[in-house]
Amino acid sequence: MLRRAWLNLLIIPAALAASDHRPLVIGVDSIGITVSDLDRSIEFYSKILSFEKVSETEFDGPDYEHLEGVFGLRMRTARMRLGDEYIELTEFLAPRGRPMPDDSRANDRWFQHIAIITSDMEHAYQWLREKKVQHASTGPQRLPEWNKNAANIQAFYFRDPDGHFLEVLAFPPDKGQAKWHPNQSEKLSKQSAKTDKLFLGIDHTAIVISDTDASLRFYRDLLGLQVVGESENYGTEQEHLNNVFGARLRITSLRAATGPGVEFLEYLAPRDGRAYPPEEKSNDLLHWQTKFSGISAEEAEQDLRNFRSSFISTGVVRGSIVARDPDGHAVQISQQ
Repeated sequence: MLRRAWLNLLIIPAALAASDHRPLVIGVDSIGITVSDLDRSIEFYSKILSFEKVSETEFDGPDYEHLEGVFGLRMRTARMRLGDEYIELTEFLAPRGRPMPDDSRANDRWFQHIAIITSDMEHAYQWLREKKVQHASTGPQRLPEWNKNAANIQAFYFRDPDGHFLEVLAFPPDKGQAKWHPNQSEKLSKQSAKTDKLFLGIDHTAIVISDTDASLRFYRDLLGLQVVGESENYGTEQEHLNNVFGARLRITSLRAATGPGVEFLEYLAPRDGRAYPPEEKSNDLLHWQTKFSGISAEEAEQDLRNFRSSFISTGVVRGSIVARDPDGHAVQISQQ
Protein backbone atom coordinates (compact mmCIF):
# COMPACT_ATOMS: atom_id res chain seq x y z
CA MET A 1 0.00 0.00 0.00
CA LEU A 2 2.77 2.43 0.92
CA ARG A 3 4.72 1.53 -2.22
CA ARG A 4 1.69 2.49 -4.34
CA ALA A 5 1.44 5.77 -2.41
CA TRP A 6 5.06 6.64 -3.25
CA LEU A 7 4.37 6.06 -6.94
CA ASN A 8 1.33 8.30 -6.73
CA LEU A 9 3.42 11.08 -5.21
CA LEU A 10 5.54 11.24 -8.35
CA ILE A 11 2.69 12.73 -10.37
CA ILE A 12 1.21 15.10 -7.78
CA PRO A 13 3.68 18.06 -7.50
CA ALA A 14 2.99 19.25 -11.06
CA ALA A 15 -0.71 19.39 -10.30
CA LEU A 16 -0.04 21.35 -7.14
CA ALA A 17 2.15 23.82 -8.99
CA ALA A 18 -0.53 24.24 -11.63
CA SER A 19 -3.10 25.11 -8.95
CA ASP A 20 -0.87 27.82 -7.42
CA HIS A 21 -0.41 25.78 -4.25
CA ARG A 22 0.57 27.64 -1.06
CA PRO A 23 2.24 26.13 2.03
CA LEU A 24 -0.13 24.35 4.38
CA VAL A 25 1.81 24.92 7.61
CA ILE A 26 3.42 27.89 9.31
CA GLY A 27 5.10 26.17 12.26
CA VAL A 28 5.59 23.06 14.36
CA ASP A 29 3.46 23.42 17.47
CA SER A 30 4.50 20.28 19.36
CA ILE A 31 5.47 16.64 19.15
CA GLY A 32 2.86 14.18 20.41
CA ILE A 33 3.83 10.87 22.05
CA THR A 34 1.48 8.09 23.19
CA VAL A 35 2.45 6.76 26.63
CA SER A 36 1.16 3.96 28.87
CA ASP A 37 1.20 5.84 32.20
CA LEU A 38 0.90 9.61 32.02
CA ASP A 39 1.91 10.24 35.63
CA ARG A 40 5.08 8.17 35.20
CA SER A 41 5.93 9.94 31.94
CA ILE A 42 5.35 13.40 33.43
CA GLU A 43 7.71 12.51 36.27
CA PHE A 44 10.36 11.21 33.85
CA TYR A 45 10.29 14.18 31.49
CA SER A 46 10.07 16.77 34.27
CA LYS A 47 12.48 15.37 36.86
CA ILE A 48 15.08 13.89 34.52
CA LEU A 49 14.88 16.15 31.44
CA SER A 50 13.65 19.42 33.04
CA PHE A 51 10.38 19.71 31.11
CA GLU A 52 7.69 21.83 32.78
CA LYS A 53 4.05 20.72 32.72
CA VAL A 54 2.00 23.53 31.22
CA SER A 55 -1.42 21.90 31.23
CA GLU A 56 -3.25 18.60 31.63
CA THR A 57 -6.60 17.76 30.04
CA GLU A 58 -8.89 14.74 29.73
CA PHE A 59 -10.86 14.15 26.52
CA ASP A 60 -13.59 11.84 25.31
CA GLY A 61 -16.54 11.90 22.93
CA PRO A 62 -17.28 11.53 19.22
CA ASP A 63 -15.19 14.52 18.07
CA TYR A 64 -12.00 13.09 19.53
CA GLU A 65 -12.86 9.58 18.32
CA HIS A 66 -13.09 10.94 14.76
CA LEU A 67 -9.94 13.04 15.15
CA GLU A 68 -7.74 10.23 16.49
CA GLY A 69 -9.41 7.34 14.67
CA VAL A 70 -10.04 5.39 17.89
CA PHE A 71 -13.61 4.47 18.83
CA GLY A 72 -14.70 4.77 22.47
CA LEU A 73 -11.59 6.64 23.54
CA ARG A 74 -10.89 8.46 26.77
CA MET A 75 -7.47 10.07 26.93
CA ARG A 76 -5.38 12.22 29.24
CA THR A 77 -2.95 14.65 27.65
CA ALA A 78 -0.21 16.70 29.31
CA ARG A 79 1.45 19.55 27.46
CA MET A 80 5.11 19.89 28.50
CA ARG A 81 7.57 22.69 27.71
CA LEU A 82 11.35 22.73 27.50
CA GLY A 83 12.76 26.11 26.54
CA ASP A 84 10.57 27.38 23.70
CA GLU A 85 9.42 23.93 22.50
CA TYR A 86 6.58 21.61 23.48
CA ILE A 87 5.69 17.94 23.61
CA GLU A 88 2.27 16.45 24.31
CA LEU A 89 2.12 13.16 26.22
CA THR A 90 -1.13 11.22 25.80
CA GLU A 91 -2.33 8.20 27.76
CA PHE A 92 -5.35 6.35 26.39
CA LEU A 93 -7.36 5.27 29.41
CA ALA A 94 -9.63 3.43 26.99
CA PRO A 95 -9.13 1.56 24.82
CA ARG A 96 -5.57 0.56 25.67
CA GLY A 97 -3.36 0.19 22.60
CA ARG A 98 -0.62 -2.26 21.77
CA PRO A 99 2.75 -2.18 23.56
CA MET A 100 5.98 -1.02 22.00
CA PRO A 101 7.64 -3.85 20.03
CA ASP A 102 10.45 -5.19 22.21
CA ASP A 103 12.79 -5.47 19.24
CA SER A 104 12.33 -1.92 17.87
CA ARG A 105 15.50 -0.69 16.20
CA ALA A 106 16.65 2.75 15.13
CA ASN A 107 16.28 1.89 11.42
CA ASP A 108 12.68 0.67 11.64
CA ARG A 109 10.44 3.13 9.83
CA TRP A 110 8.22 3.73 12.85
CA PHE A 111 11.27 5.28 14.55
CA GLN A 112 10.79 8.86 15.70
CA HIS A 113 12.58 10.82 18.38
CA ILE A 114 13.10 14.33 19.70
CA ALA A 115 16.59 15.81 19.86
CA ILE A 116 17.04 17.61 23.19
CA ILE A 117 19.85 20.15 23.28
CA THR A 118 22.24 19.96 26.20
CA SER A 119 24.67 22.65 27.30
CA ASP A 120 27.20 20.01 28.42
CA MET A 121 27.22 16.50 26.96
CA GLU A 122 29.57 15.06 29.58
CA HIS A 123 27.40 16.23 32.46
CA ALA A 124 24.19 15.27 30.65
CA TYR A 125 25.42 11.72 30.12
CA GLN A 126 26.58 11.47 33.73
CA TRP A 127 23.16 12.71 34.90
CA LEU A 128 21.29 10.22 32.70
CA ARG A 129 23.52 7.41 33.96
CA GLU A 130 22.73 8.39 37.55
CA LYS A 131 19.03 8.22 36.72
CA LYS A 132 19.56 4.78 35.16
CA VAL A 133 18.02 5.54 31.79
CA GLN A 134 18.08 2.76 29.23
CA HIS A 135 20.91 3.16 26.70
CA ALA A 136 20.07 3.03 23.00
CA SER A 137 23.57 4.15 21.94
CA THR A 138 26.68 2.59 23.45
CA GLY A 139 27.53 6.05 24.78
CA PRO A 140 27.85 9.66 23.56
CA GLN A 141 29.40 9.94 20.10
CA ARG A 142 31.31 12.85 18.54
CA LEU A 143 30.84 12.90 14.77
CA PRO A 144 34.13 12.96 12.85
CA GLU A 145 35.97 15.94 11.36
CA TRP A 146 35.78 14.59 7.79
CA ASN A 147 32.00 14.97 7.82
CA LYS A 148 31.96 18.76 7.45
CA ASN A 149 28.21 19.23 7.76
CA ALA A 150 28.08 17.25 11.01
CA ALA A 151 31.65 17.52 12.34
CA ASN A 152 32.00 17.64 16.15
CA ILE A 153 28.29 17.31 16.86
CA GLN A 154 27.89 15.17 19.98
CA ALA A 155 24.87 12.90 20.39
CA PHE A 156 23.51 10.10 22.55
CA TYR A 157 20.38 7.96 22.14
CA PHE A 158 18.43 6.61 25.12
CA ARG A 159 14.87 5.53 25.89
CA ASP A 160 12.00 6.77 28.03
CA PRO A 161 9.99 4.43 30.33
CA ASP A 162 7.85 3.21 27.40
CA GLY A 163 10.82 2.49 25.15
CA HIS A 164 10.52 5.63 23.00
CA PHE A 165 13.85 6.73 21.54
CA LEU A 166 15.17 10.11 22.71
CA GLU A 167 18.38 11.96 21.87
CA VAL A 168 20.52 14.48 23.68
CA LEU A 169 22.52 16.63 21.30
CA ALA A 170 25.30 19.19 21.67
CA PHE A 171 26.29 21.48 18.82
CA PRO A 172 29.81 22.89 18.36
CA PRO A 173 30.00 26.71 18.07
CA ASP A 174 29.79 26.68 14.27
CA LYS A 175 26.63 24.59 14.04
CA GLY A 176 23.03 24.72 15.17
CA GLN A 177 20.72 27.65 15.73
CA ALA A 178 22.02 30.76 17.47
CA LYS A 179 19.77 30.17 20.48
CA TRP A 180 21.70 26.99 21.33
CA HIS A 181 24.77 29.19 21.82
CA PRO A 182 23.45 31.77 24.30
CA ASN A 183 26.83 33.38 24.87
CA GLN A 184 27.05 34.20 21.15
CA SER A 185 23.57 35.59 20.61
CA GLU A 186 21.68 38.53 22.08
CA LYS A 187 18.32 37.58 20.55
CA LEU A 188 17.18 34.83 22.89
CA SER A 189 13.96 33.85 24.57
CA LYS A 190 13.88 34.04 28.36
CA GLN A 191 13.91 30.24 28.58
CA SER A 192 16.84 29.73 26.23
CA ALA A 193 18.87 32.50 27.87
CA LYS A 194 19.26 30.56 31.10
CA THR A 195 22.75 29.22 30.52
CA ASP A 196 22.87 27.31 33.80
CA LYS A 197 20.35 24.77 32.51
CA LEU A 198 21.62 21.37 31.43
CA PHE A 199 18.76 20.78 28.95
CA LEU A 200 17.79 23.79 26.84
CA GLY A 201 15.06 22.81 24.38
CA ILE A 202 14.15 20.64 21.39
CA ASP A 203 16.05 21.20 18.15
CA HIS A 204 14.09 18.78 15.96
CA THR A 205 12.14 15.58 15.69
CA ALA A 206 13.75 12.88 13.54
CA ILE A 207 11.87 10.27 11.52
CA VAL A 208 13.15 7.25 9.62
CA ILE A 209 11.98 7.32 6.02
CA SER A 210 12.41 5.04 3.01
CA ASP A 211 12.88 7.60 0.24
CA THR A 212 14.11 11.17 0.75
CA ASP A 213 12.67 12.44 -2.53
CA ALA A 214 9.19 11.12 -1.69
CA SER A 215 9.35 12.68 1.77
CA LEU A 216 10.50 16.00 0.32
CA ARG A 217 7.47 16.04 -1.94
CA PHE A 218 5.30 15.71 1.14
CA TYR A 219 7.03 17.91 3.74
CA ARG A 220 8.63 20.51 1.45
CA ASP A 221 6.40 20.72 -1.62
CA LEU A 222 3.04 20.08 0.08
CA LEU A 223 3.40 21.24 3.69
CA GLY A 224 5.83 24.05 2.87
CA LEU A 225 8.87 23.31 5.08
CA GLN A 226 12.28 24.51 3.89
CA VAL A 227 15.42 22.38 3.59
CA VAL A 228 18.10 23.83 5.89
CA GLY A 229 20.78 21.12 5.92
CA GLU A 230 21.96 17.83 4.44
CA SER A 231 24.66 15.31 5.20
CA GLU A 232 25.61 11.69 4.65
CA ASN A 233 26.72 10.04 7.88
CA TYR A 234 28.52 6.73 8.29
CA GLY A 235 31.42 5.17 10.16
CA THR A 236 31.91 3.73 13.61
CA GLU A 237 30.54 6.80 15.41
CA GLN A 238 27.25 6.66 13.51
CA GLU A 239 26.99 2.90 13.99
CA HIS A 240 27.41 3.24 17.75
CA LEU A 241 25.07 6.24 17.95
CA ASN A 242 22.21 4.43 16.20
CA ASN A 243 23.26 0.98 17.43
CA VAL A 244 22.89 -0.27 13.85
CA PHE A 245 25.87 -2.16 12.42
CA GLY A 246 26.97 -0.79 9.05
CA ALA A 247 24.70 2.28 9.33
CA ARG A 248 24.97 4.76 6.47
CA LEU A 249 22.37 7.53 6.50
CA ARG A 250 21.25 10.29 4.18
CA ILE A 251 20.11 13.04 6.56
CA THR A 252 17.96 16.00 5.50
CA SER A 253 16.90 18.77 7.89
CA LEU A 254 13.82 20.91 7.29
CA ARG A 255 12.15 23.74 9.19
CA ALA A 256 8.96 25.75 9.21
CA ALA A 257 8.93 29.39 10.30
CA THR A 258 8.59 28.45 13.98
CA GLY A 259 9.10 25.45 16.23
CA PRO A 260 11.49 22.51 16.09
CA GLY A 261 12.68 21.11 12.78
CA VAL A 262 11.88 17.81 11.08
CA GLU A 263 14.84 15.61 10.20
CA PHE A 264 14.73 12.75 7.68
CA LEU A 265 16.86 9.68 8.37
CA GLU A 266 17.08 7.54 5.23
CA TYR A 267 19.12 4.41 5.82
CA LEU A 268 21.13 3.78 2.68
CA ALA A 269 22.47 0.77 4.57
CA PRO A 270 21.34 -1.52 5.99
CA ARG A 271 18.02 -1.55 4.13
CA ASP A 272 16.39 -4.07 6.46
CA GLY A 273 14.39 -1.62 8.59
CA ARG A 274 10.78 -2.72 8.95
CA ALA A 275 7.85 -0.79 7.48
CA TYR A 276 5.36 1.13 9.59
CA PRO A 277 2.69 -1.36 10.74
CA PRO A 278 -0.40 -0.72 8.55
CA GLU A 279 -2.70 -1.55 11.47
CA GLU A 280 -1.12 1.06 13.78
CA LYS A 281 -3.56 3.22 15.79
CA SER A 282 -3.15 6.44 17.77
CA ASN A 283 -3.41 4.53 21.06
CA ASP A 284 -0.51 2.19 20.22
CA LEU A 285 2.68 3.02 22.11
CA LEU A 286 4.79 3.37 18.96
CA HIS A 287 2.54 6.27 17.87
CA TRP A 288 4.03 9.75 17.53
CA GLN A 289 2.19 12.71 16.01
CA THR A 290 3.94 15.84 14.75
CA LYS A 291 1.53 18.73 15.28
CA PHE A 292 1.74 21.60 12.80
CA SER A 293 0.11 25.02 12.94
CA GLY A 294 -1.67 25.74 9.66
CA ILE A 295 -3.68 28.46 8.00
CA SER A 296 -6.76 26.45 6.96
CA ALA A 297 -7.68 22.94 8.06
CA GLU A 298 -10.19 22.63 5.21
CA GLU A 299 -7.59 23.61 2.64
CA ALA A 300 -5.15 21.17 4.24
CA GLU A 301 -7.68 18.36 3.98
CA GLN A 302 -8.31 19.03 0.30
CA ASP A 303 -4.63 19.27 -0.59
CA LEU A 304 -3.85 16.10 1.38
CA ARG A 305 -6.62 14.29 -0.50
CA ASN A 306 -5.25 15.58 -3.80
CA PHE A 307 -1.87 14.29 -2.68
CA ARG A 308 -3.52 10.90 -2.05
CA SER A 309 -2.45 10.83 1.57
CA SER A 310 -4.01 8.31 3.93
CA PHE A 311 -5.95 9.73 6.88
CA ILE A 312 -6.23 8.97 10.59
CA SER A 313 -9.08 11.42 11.20
CA THR A 314 -12.36 11.12 9.29
CA GLY A 315 -12.14 14.75 8.20
CA VAL A 316 -11.66 18.17 9.78
CA VAL A 317 -12.54 17.92 13.47
CA ARG A 318 -12.32 20.92 15.83
CA GLY A 319 -10.17 22.76 13.31
CA SER A 320 -7.68 19.90 12.89
CA ILE A 321 -6.94 17.13 10.40
CA VAL A 322 -4.64 14.13 10.99
CA ALA A 323 -3.02 12.26 8.10
CA ARG A 324 0.02 10.12 7.37
CA ASP A 325 3.21 10.90 5.46
CA PRO A 326 4.47 8.50 2.75
CA ASP A 327 5.99 6.17 5.38
CA GLY A 328 3.06 6.21 7.82
CA HIS A 329 4.22 8.86 10.32
CA ALA A 330 1.27 10.86 11.70
CA VAL A 331 1.00 14.60 11.08
CA GLN A 332 -1.69 16.84 12.52
CA ILE A 333 -2.48 20.23 10.98
CA SER A 334 -4.46 22.57 13.23
CA GLN A 335 -5.91 25.86 12.06
CA GLN A 336 -4.50 28.89 13.88
